[in-house]
Amino acid sequence: MDLRGKKVLIVGMGKSGIATVNTLSEQGAIVYTYDKKTKEELKDILLKIDENKIGKIYDEFPDSKEFDLIVLSPGVPTDLDFIKEAKSGNVEVIGELELAYRLCKGTFIGITGTNGKTTTTALTGEIFKNAKKDTYVVGNIGVAAISKAPLAKGTSMMVTEVSSFQLESIKDFNPHIGAILNITPDHLNRHKTMENYINAKAHIFENQDENDYVILNKDNEETYKLASKCKSNVIFFSRKEILQEGVYVHDEHIMAKKDNMEYEICNISDLQIPGTHNLENALAATAICLWAGIDVQYIEQTLKEFMGVEHRTEFVSEINGVRYINDSKGTNPDASIKAIEAMKNPILLIAGGMDKGSDFTEFISSFKGKVKNMILLGETAEKIEETAKENEFYNITRVKDMKEAVKTASTMAVSGDCVLLSPACASWDMYKSYEVRGKDFKECVLNLRR
Repeated sequence: MDLRGKKVLIVGMGKSGIATVNTLSEQGAIVYTYDKKTKEELKDILLKIDENKIGKIYDEFPDSKEFDLIVLSPGVPTDLDFIKEAKSGNVEVIGELELAYRLCKGTFIGITGTNGKTTTTALTGEIFKNAKKDTYVVGNIGVAAISKAPLAKGTSMMVTEVSSFQLESIKDFNPHIGAILNITPDHLNRHKTMENYINAKAHIFENQDENDYVILNKDNEETYKLASKCKSNVIFFSRKEILQEGVYVHDEHIMAKKDNMEYEICNISDLQIPGTHNLENALAATAICLWAGIDVQYIEQTLKEFMGVEHRTEFVSEINGVRYINDSKGTNPDASIKAIEAMKNPILLIAGGMDKGSDFTEFISSFKGKVKNMILLGETAEKIEETAKENEFYNITRVKDMKEAVKTASTMAVSGDCVLLSPACASWDMYKSYEVRGKDFKECVLNLRR
């Protein structure tokens, strides 16, 4: 893809927008940006790029006909009026992931799903690295794919966490191996309906053919139903069913069958990451790597050594016999249900945040006597409290911020309890990201010792 001299407008100046500016400038494009934030609000972002590389920063959407290409950051909805106008004017509109794919010589592994993407992507990346593959772990995991795409060689593996937002704006993107881990309600404030959300996820295999593979969760109904729509080779994983081909659990062991060969990978007790959801993540990563040609020894080694990722059921500290667990990555009810199920101790639960249109009934129902008290903050606090009381859970405390939440939980907890931050909501009402929220929680916990 030759971008020299092309006028390119980047819409949205988040983390991927910064990387896109820098990469396009290096490719010789004439770069312009649009973001509705003021110059003052953008000042920290502008420190990370050379403003001299930008032709102009627009705070109102310019005439799309002035540009050869428009690149959307993942946070920009594709149904905005100015995006529709650009498309109707025959200006190509693509996302950052699509641009990365066009500029990259490497092979893409694409991992999506409602929950487990980050853990599975990180685990898969570690297996590839341990197998001595030239590997870049990119995407929604925090490293924009566009930032590494020009560096990749023909032998490089781009292990990519892919969100539904990113998949909305692809055209040619085609991972050699794609994976859909699970599908449960999420991001309905943007996608409007479950059908739209599922269709966005299904984009991951729309450009695949018989030379490619898609890894699907047989235990998740919505994911399983997508198999009939795939043109590529479908490989299932399951923790509930023994498979004739795929990756599964039998007699407490992770097993795999491929090309009429059966492999015993490891005992599930060898996994360092807790919970049935992480067992599913391990099954998915095993399937991805085995069908990518990775030797079983590297898969086994990495499964036994992998300690998880930051902000996902991450152990922070134990104070006076109380364990503090950071699950800030629990940004929807289903993710938080899985975190609650993974805990062995009685729970003081810190929850709440930005409302993504979720229903919290199943979230409350998952408490099942494990959650002693729930401490709520953020814009969804009232909604969650109402749902809790409708389901006869009344041990609820409302707080104004994380500091008060942690302090309140610490005074309620007794030795043998755990304080779990698993918000079941996005962070954007109070924080720039779930990472910032998780770091605030950890800082508040560590301050309890001071």
